[in-house]
Amino acid sequence: MSVDVRPFPELVDADRTGPDPPYDHHDYVGTRLRAPKEPLVVIPSTLTELTGPAYGESSVDPRDADLTRQHAGEPLGERIILSGRVLGSDGKPLRGQLIEIWQANAAGRYAHEIDDHDAPLDPNFTGAGRCLTDDEGRYRFVTVKPGAYPWKNHPNAWRPNHIHFSVFGRAVTERLVTQMYFPGDPLFPYDPIFNSIRDEKARERLIATFDIGLTQPEWALGFTWDIVVGGKDATPLEEPHDD
Repeated sequence: MSVDVRPFPELVDADRTGPDPPYDHHDYVGTRLRAPKEPLVVIPSTLTELTGPAYGESSVDPRDADLTRQHAGEPLGERIILSGRVLGSDGKPLRGQLIEIWQANAAGRYAHEIDDHDAPLDPNFTGAGRCLTDDEGRYRFVTVKPGAYPWKNHPNAWRPNHIHFSVFGRAVTERLVTQMYFPGDPLFPYDPIFNSIRDEKARERLIATFDIGLTQPEWALGFTWDIVVGGKDATPLEEPHDD
């Protein structure tokens, strides 16, 4: 017997094509208020948006990519190494992309004033980092595995372990936002954000792969996750974008 485990099975979107979730996904309660109600208006970019600010190697400190070394002590939790490549729709690496991540700590709490979850804060973990992709389009972070947390979207709602990713090109107008998940999470069937992506294969592209080759013995587990910008194998984004 199959069971529909979605929190609001009667409130579903029309079927969509492509990997991106809809602006308004009724199971994800927050989108009901903030999704656009009228057709979007395209505002042409001017010279200012197209030329700056630009991100270069001098803007990013290599230490920004190690979230376990940003304070006097080490954070609590399972240390992990996270790496992957940013690729274009043609499969070629994208160099010099600014990758930013933010996440909850190992107890499932963000270092943010609006997070009122009663899990403990970690004084040695801010939960944010950044780096630039190298000539092979590769990024690398050292962090701790984030914990699951309640988010009050529906009764007994918990977010799976995840890390938020922002990918900038060479200017602020070239920004993509998505989330990365960990393999085997039991909360996947219950999460309306994850399941707002109707295409199962597209959802799988949001899940990192355990990588024993990236793991450092007696120190940290390794996970690999590639980000593909555009094309049939594109990584799902938090809102639709034209190719």
